[in-house]
Amino acid sequence: MLTLDDFNRRGAENLPGHLGIVITRVAPSTITAELPVTKQLMAPNGFLHAGSVVTLADTCSGYGCLASLPEGATGFTTIELKSNHLGTAREGSIECTATAAHLGRTTQVWDAVVTHKESGKTIALFRCTQMVLYAKKSG
Repeated sequence: MLTLDDFNRRGAENLPGHLGIVITRVAPSTITAELPVTKQLMAPNGFLHAGSVVTLADTCSGYGCLASLPEGATGFTTIELKSNHLGTAREGSIECTATAAHLGRTTQVWDAVVTHKESGKTIALFRCTQMVLYAKKSG
């Protein structure tokens, strides 16, 4: 199984690292990460940008999928995502836990809950479906 260090290294020079996402827990069918709320993550209206929240949830779900790929799979791609935003944060950190709802051979479905770490308030509910990829057969 991939470790915390593996995931954090993987994202360091990509969007997760750029935004400050840190994976904090890896367990079977579950990934947890956090993101400090900074001015750069805010929308012009002074609230946390929805894209920041979705990026955290999508990162957790994608890393969960990566850690749960079936034997022979070479990767995955997101085919659908949905988010319901229930609140916001202006300071502190947000935390996300993504949990597998379905781990199939061709698709995986992940549910993620984003909360304000300090208050425990739910910020967003997120669901995504991943298509599992396999190498093309020659011939």
